[in-house]
Amino acid sequence: MDSELLTQLPLVLLGLMAAFGFGWLASRFDARQWKREQLESPKAYYKGLNLLLNEQQDKAIDAFIEAVQHDPGTSDLHFALGNLFRRRGEYERAVRVHTHLLGRADLSATERERAQYALAQDYLKAGLFDRAEAALRALDGTVFEADARLELLVVHERSRDWHAAIETARKLEAAGTGSFAARIAHYHCEIALEADARRHPEEADEALRRAREAAPQAARPRLLHGQRLARVGQHLDALAIWDELLVVQPSVLGLVAADYAASARACGDMAAAQAQLLTIEAPSAGIDLLGALLQLAPDDAARLERVRAQLLAQPTLSVGSALLAELTRQGALPSSDDTEQLARLAATAARPGQRYRCAACGFEAQQHFWQCPGCQSWDSYPPRRLEDE
Repeated sequence: MDSELLTQLPLVLLGLMAAFGFGWLASRFDARQWKREQLESPKAYYKGLNLLLNEQQDKAIDAFIEAVQHDPGTSDLHFALGNLFRRRGEYERAVRVHTHLLGRADLSATERERAQYALAQDYLKAGLFDRAEAALRALDGTVFEADARLELLVVHERSRDWHAAIETARKLEAAGTGSFAARIAHYHCEIALEADARRHPEEADEALRRAREAAPQAARPRLLHGQRLARVGQHLDALAIWDELLVVQPSVLGLVAADYAASARACGDMAAAQAQLLTIEAPSAGIDLLGALLQLAPDDAARLERVRAQLLAQPTLSVGSALLAELTRQGALPSSDDTEQLARLAATAARPGQRYRCAACGFEAQQHFWQCPGCQSWDSYPPRRLEDE
């Protein structure tokens, strides 16, 4: 028995040595392969970054996919890849990447929240507002809470859920994100318009009251309130509301200038209304305000005088066109001053069309260049001015 053991002992030792050798070779092979993969992963990552900086997004995506394959455990690579997909409009692929991240058990809480926020942005860009809302609400109590609520506000605005938008805006204010008073006032105004469309005047009145309460200096609640009063024939009250705009934001009155003039005519108080409108400074007095003043003018001579005064203060194409229209309506000939003003206005309006534009970069110039001063291209200026094209 002992002799048999002694005979087999060299074979056993030889087997152990062979097993050890194979194990050592396998470990060396695995170590080399691991080192090679570790070297290849950052190479692919930096290659992707370089391509991205050179605005070669297709090739950058391929490089990042390669990097993820070499090192599937690196979350930063997944985030880079998902963001690239989203920027390219490939929202389904971006969603798959970020959903995969959320499904990983080894992901830290911080990275999980980051993936949740990225997934919500994917849904937002894709127009999937219901899923975006659910993804954003899941971020309550995280470091992304404020950003998520801002995005949630956008979701509510796009879906026209004004009550939810007001609630979210209030939460943002309470968290110290800033003041949302003006936006909340707009939300209430939207609610008022929808209530009027459904013929619920009491609900519209309440919404406008809350809008003025949210932002006392806001122009839109007053503007809408005056229009509602004018529609039911309460023109004096409408004028009183709109007169408040002359104190708060006089330039906004141009948006209801025609309504203002119509209410003044209905009340028979055209002179007082005209005096009020004339208090608006010239920079804020646009073509809409001119139209209202023409409605309130007592006669044709006053109308013509008003247009001429407006043209002197604001030499725009719209006012010049209004002067020509008024002269035509009255069958009057333009005076020498009218002709001079209109000629100067036409020359100013024609000036942009008299430029040359480089076909390579779009650089515009008053004179023709054989070499573009902008991009240095030769023969890139067509021998035609813009108005001749």
